[in-house]
Amino acid sequence: MYYANNDVRLEEAPLPEIGPDELLMRVEASGICGSDVMEWYRIGRVPLVLGHEVSGVVEDAGKNVKGYKKGDRIAAAHHVPCLSCRYCLSGHPTACETLRKTNFYPGGFSEYIRLPSINVKRGVFLLPGNVSYEEATFIEPLACVLRGQRIAGVGKDDTVLVIGSGISGILHVHLARSSGASNIIATDIAESRLKLAKRFGADEALDAGKDVPKLVSEFTGGMGVDIVIITTGATPAIEQALKSVRRGGTVLFFAAADKDIRIPISINDIFWRTEVTLTSSYAGSPEDHKEALKLISSKKVNVRDMITHRLPLAETQKGFQLVANAKDSLKVIIEPQK
Repeated sequence: MYYANNDVRLEEAPLPEIGPDELLMRVEASGICGSDVMEWYRIGRVPLVLGHEVSGVVEDAGKNVKGYKKGDRIAAAHHVPCLSCRYCLSGHPTACETLRKTNFYPGGFSEYIRLPSINVKRGVFLLPGNVSYEEATFIEPLACVLRGQRIAGVGKDDTVLVIGSGISGILHVHLARSSGASNIIATDIAESRLKLAKRFGADEALDAGKDVPKLVSEFTGGMGVDIVIITTGATPAIEQALKSVRRGGTVLFFAAADKDIRIPISINDIFWRTEVTLTSSYAGSPEDHKEALKLISSKKVNVRDMITHRLPLAETQKGFQLVANAKDSLKVIIEPQK
């Protein structure tokens, strides 16, 4: 039960009851997302159970459920779209109002969760035998990364700058490399994460405390990069991104920021005579989840080696501290059954 980043308690609760169209899932693995430790966003709604990067086993299936049975290995999406509104029909299912309201109960950092009917229909994915529960927790974050890169238009001939080398940044680096981007530059303030960025596909890994736009200019022969992906909400990171993109390039705002952060730009410097595009992405669609699962299953994206910590449910507080401190961890997995 989440009360604050430094106050996550182990509490008993009744086993969720399911309806005829629902599933009861025994959670085997649940990843801690950077958004889980975004305290300013959560604090007004506590206490609550977080956790949305989940995988596990069907413990029970409602009498009307078809396609899933007790014992099936599955992953589940917490948000699912209606597929019939203007947003969904125009190619923006993650802007759907239904998607923003749907969720499973009570949350992934628990032994069991109830999957509502709409989630069962549009957000449950059977796991092939070669995908572990740990790897399956990456389906949701990788789906988000897939959608972001599709919106940004990452292509095989592009030079891509990824600002921030936390788990989202590393996934972006690795996917861009897997997709055939010609050059990839990553930044971070932590030396350990710069090493990981190189390990997962970055051609250059730059200290974010230095003059990144100047270093990027030198690397690209003065042109700048085709696409910048911002995976941190820090103001200096945003400034570096806007000064590193080439004319005609794209800047993708991928990460949330603290509530008072503003974009520090001069309209003339960024847009006048540059044709720079600023865009954003949020979440992943059901199709993005399916594609993410295929990439993980085919081993085209190696997520197993991104896991740095595996903790039992009783140590979820430690996991939150590791993620909030963003120093000695990359991906923290909670295993509720251990």
